[in-house]
Amino acid sequence: MKRGLGERASDFAYRRLRQEIVELEIEPGAVIAEVETAARLGVSRTPLREATARLLADGLLIPDGARGVAVAPISAEDVTRLTELREALDAQAARLAAQRRDAAGRAEFEDLAGRFARLAADPGFEPGLDLGFDLAGEGDPSATERTATYALAARLDEAIDRAADNPVLAASLGQVRLRLARVRRLAQDRPDRLAEAAQEHRAIAEAIAWGDAELAGSAVRVHLRRSLAHALARLDDHHRRAAFPTADQKESA
Repeated sequence: MKRGLGERASDFAYRRLRQEIVELEIEPGAVIAEVETAARLGVSRTPLREATARLLADGLLIPDGARGVAVAPISAEDVTRLTELREALDAQAARLAAQRRDAAGRAEFEDLAGRFARLAADPGFEPGLDLGFDLAGEGDPSATERTATYALAARLDEAIDRAADNPVLAASLGQVRLRLARVRRLAQDRPDRLAEAAQEHRAIAEAIAWGDAELAGSAVRVHLRRSLAHALARLDDHHRRAAFPTADQKESA
């Protein structure tokens, strides 16, 4: 990631570190060493401190005593609590979107539903599948499928936020989504779960397109509860592997 033309050093440092944390390039619990990190990012220590202050507010960093700050750990308890909050907020946003979407919004949600249906129907992910945007990771079918699923899910979130027309709700959801983004990366979703998630997103988009507020809220709850169960199982696997590494993991450490 390069610094944008005219971009403030603190904004660049924040954007870069946030991406590295969310993508798990910096692991949970890792200390953010100020001098080394500033040098690596090519910024001075003052803008780095401004960036880490924002990441503390986001919940992605935590104070770490004399060592400064560290990447927040990912615990089953935190994931459960955040998902419970997201369920309440996301279900309300979906209900509002179904009630408030206009004709253009209906067309957008119908289009998204169709894209999710095509994605779910092609778990092998042929390169010719037209989703309406370029995909990263064409060399790895599983990576390409994850990229497509996440990109479409983000597009659905944005469409719901616009249609719901509640900036306060959207801002609160943005914070929760950001804190849960790492869990999705950690889970390393299986192709079968990606297909299930695509169908669940299709149901959400269809309900909003139809203007059925209660069905939209219910579809959100079904999706998030299934996602939570999958994430907790994968998180447990991750913690077990970390506690009892295999011979290959020990050699690569």
